[in-house]
Amino acid sequence: MLSSRNVPPNPPWSIMPPSVLVVEDDASTREYFAEALRGDVGDYAVATAGSLEAGLAALDESRPDVMLVDLGLPDGSGLELIRRARAVAPEVLALVITVFGDEASVIGAIEAGAQGYLLKSEAPADLRNSVRQVLRGGAPISPGIASHLLRRFQNNEPALEKNSDDPHLTVREREVLELMVQGLPYQEAAEMLGVTRNTVAGHVKKIYRKLAVSSRGEAVYEAISQGLVKIEPKD
Repeated sequence: MLSSRNVPPNPPWSIMPPSVLVVEDDASTREYFAEALRGDVGDYAVATAGSLEAGLAALDESRPDVMLVDLGLPDGSGLELIRRARAVAPEVLALVITVFGDEASVIGAIEAGAQGYLLKSEAPADLRNSVRQVLRGGAPISPGIASHLLRRFQNNEPALEKNSDDPHLTVREREVLELMVQGLPYQEAAEMLGVTRNTVAGHVKKIYRKLAVSSRGEAVYEAISQGLVKIEPKD
């Protein structure tokens, strides 16, 4: 097993770096991701797989802390691997990293259980930071993807059948939801709002219930699709 998924509030990454499984079929791209994640000081312990079959075997054998999964694998969709992790090892976090930024792919990834969605154009430092965010409770989404979704919904082009009921979020819950959309983990959100981490966690539970979702990724998607937060799309 690569490492434990027991993550304390201030994890001693310098003692045991988090383990990341990179599942990507192109060998050069796979190695690029692996080197980017290892960084200059061994930020992450990285293993790789070049196919869905190899990814499934690595998941069963090693239970990594985080998986970076490409959707377009030669023997199937990376979503199958994310669904498998959600079913047998829900403690394993999944980030999609792909060239597909279309709406259907984003929705499918969130529904499968992905905690974040990144494009392959991410800079190495941004990639490492995104993994760090998801380990600390964040839900990183590439700005280009968030902007794309925002423009779609602002142009009244809904992608999903949404609940027409007003979720009746309080002012504080909307503030917490906006910080979730920005990818902030609970502790950083708590510091910005001047409350405790447990208070933020309590608000998040209420937000999940009111939006009828079960993950941060789904909450972020609903926040964008329903226009529940004030966020401007980037060019």
